[in-house]
Order: sequence, then structure tokens, then C-alpha cells
Amino acid sequence: MKQNKIYVGNLVSSFNIDDIKDEFSRYGELENVQLITDRNTGLSRGFAFLTYEKQVAAETALEMNGKVMNGRNLVVHMAKEKNKFHRRKSF
Repeated sequence: MKQNKIYVGNLVSSFNIDDIKDEFSRYGELENVQLITDRNTGLSRGFAFLTYEKQVAAETALEMNGKVMNGRNLVVHMAKEKNKFHRRKSF
């Protein structure tokens, strides 16, 4: 299975898409950068999903895991597929 999408977490809220592209494009060509933002404030919620053109680029970008950026240790790992059948139970 081709896996070229990574999760990047523990970002500062002031980070924008251009900041992420600057840091992660050195590993390869990015197809898509999805910065998750708060719908009320528009600020980053502290994580993003990056899709690379090639799997090897995504795998190489994993070396950013634990690196300090703006005073925070990044969390970087391969993104997990969201199970579309998984639903939260309401109580």
C-alpha cells in the first residue's frame, strides 16, 4: 500500500501553510498541505496533514519527529486512514 501522507503535530498556533511548506518541502515535492484550523478563530489547532508525491519523501520527513520548532518538539508520523465506519457513541 502506498503511504505518502504524514501527520505533523505540536505546532504553534501562529504557524501557517507557508511555514509548514518551508520546513517540509526539503524532503520532496508536496502535493497537499492541510493545516487544521479552529473554525472560530482561524488559528492553527496545532496539527497538519502533508501529502508528498512520493512515499520515500514522506518516509524521509519522519526524521522531523522530535525536532524542536518554535520551542516545541514536533510529533511526526505516518497518517492513519480514518475509518469511515467509526462513529462516536452518544450517551
